[in-house]
Amino acid sequence: MDIILELIKRGVIEKEKVASLEYDAKSSNKKIEELILEKKLVSEDLLFEIKSKNLKIPLKKVFPDDVASELLEFIPEKTAEHYHMVVIAKKDMVLDVGMVYPEDIKAQESLKFLSRQGEFSYNVFLITFSDYKAVFKKYRSIRIEVTQALEELEIEMKAEKMARPEMEPAEWQKLAEEAPISKIVAVLLRHAVEGEASDIHIEPMSNRLRVRFRVLGDLYSSIFLPISYLSALVARVKILSGIRIDETRIPQDGRFSAKIGDREIDFRVSTFPTARGEKAAIRVLDPKTSLKLLSGLGLDKKNLEILEETVNNLSGMILVTGPTGSGKTTTLYSILQLLNKNKMNIVTLEDPVEYFIEGINQSQINPEIDYTFAKGLRYVLRQDPDIIMIGEMRDSESAKLGVHAALTGHLVLSTLHTFNVFSIIPRLIDLGVEPYLLPVALNLLISQRLVHKLCDHCKKKIEAKGKVRQIILQEVKKMPSFAREKLKISEKEPFYIWQSVGCKHCYRIGFTDRIGVFEVLKMSDQLAKIILEGATESLIMEEAARQEMFTMKQDAIFKVLQGDTTIEEALRIE
Repeated sequence: MDIILELIKRGVIEKEKVASLEYDAKSSNKKIEELILEKKLVSEDLLFEIKSKNLKIPLKKVFPDDVASELLEFIPEKTAEHYHMVVIAKKDMVLDVGMVYPEDIKAQESLKFLSRQGEFSYNVFLITFSDYKAVFKKYRSIRIEVTQALEELEIEMKAEKMARPEMEPAEWQKLAEEAPISKIVAVLLRHAVEGEASDIHIEPMSNRLRVRFRVLGDLYSSIFLPISYLSALVARVKILSGIRIDETRIPQDGRFSAKIGDREIDFRVSTFPTARGEKAAIRVLDPKTSLKLLSGLGLDKKNLEILEETVNNLSGMILVTGPTGSGKTTTLYSILQLLNKNKMNIVTLEDPVEYFIEGINQSQINPEIDYTFAKGLRYVLRQDPDIIMIGEMRDSESAKLGVHAALTGHLVLSTLHTFNVFSIIPRLIDLGVEPYLLPVALNLLISQRLVHKLCDHCKKKIEAKGKVRQIILQEVKKMPSFAREKLKISEKEPFYIWQSVGCKHCYRIGFTDRIGVFEVLKMSDQLAKIILEGATESLIMEEAARQEMFTMKQDAIFKVLQGDTTIEEALRIE
């Protein structure tokens, strides 16, 4: 109550609201400090500064990265959670213990008991809710949780005297369904989702099992486990995804959903036989991180306006090209979300269906039963569609059918494997599409790549110098006039770029996302003439320059100068 009196004295809380706060605290079983912060009556820093003075206990700022994981072993997780206290530092056998409620007598008694059991002494510091929560998360680190589960598994296996390598499939299935193995898989899934990983790789090596997460396109080793548990872990993944547990000689594919926190997340599974055992790859299909609005893709203002205008025509064809992993499907899904309205019948053909979108009729092709893109497209046209998405134009038949659909009043979205936007039209002609059909069928050509987006919390501004400066100046000279005017880069004046650093917000990576760099070319009268007279890449490039089109390299350099990415990322774009 001393805190409340001080807040009233400072005019932060009205006296009339105190009774209401006390009632809410009793009815919700929460501390009054929690409610004060929930209702945003006062800042956390001010609240704990006052509390520190009243209790005469020093307030200590805590940085989670400075708290070693082994310190958490002195206070069990459940105790730390119940009493809101964590070990934050250690010197010899004297611990610094951070407490949110050091005035809690039961918390103090519990700490005394633990100190006698662990034979350590301690100093108490007051810490804020935010710092407590940040440190408490370390209890849920993947290494700690998996190690605990492995210890439980060892005890169970010793008790049942199970011989690991020689077990039959039925025994592996039994083990895979045991709590410790289930817990390990659940921990891997949860950490992948929380860490915004796109994939989990469970890989057998010569003497151990490696688990890696793919984050922002790059793989990072997360944890190593005993190789003896490979079969049980893969079996658990197989059980979840409904694929054969007794078949280890051929690749298999499956899918499952799991509730992670308060969200339902889909996972796509692929198992693959290797010389050292089965490898499992799990794709994390999290709509929160992968389904984006058009405005979040990285399109500059001009390209965004062109795409939105073209999409609203609701006829013709939009083609997105680029290599595998360049974000083509993400772009198509973003367009579909914009078009997903009650008045529209949207049908897709995908291999596989990545994300399920409510209101869209999504169909997965299956070449094994002769359900190909081409065959599926024939049937789609009988479904009275307004908008058709074809996952990929892989052959002559699917390309011709797609063009036919675009010519008959449908909006067709699809992808094509070409190096850049200038190669799209020659590629379609190579696939057997008659050139005279393309000016009428094609609306928009897009090519794209992905670059890492800098973390806004830690990126470092530096002056561009030397070779880097010259490279940037050369590209700026070639940029469209609107881009040069916006950048205002001068050969005589210094200009700046940004470097990645790494902080707690980006998990020390320096980047927080990936964004696209784009080439966007419209169909025009001039481009139509080029196609009819014999399209070549050089002539298409001339038309692109006339349209003041960004090349992907120029778009990447533009994003460097805007502080979105690094020069190293831009130079990867060819």
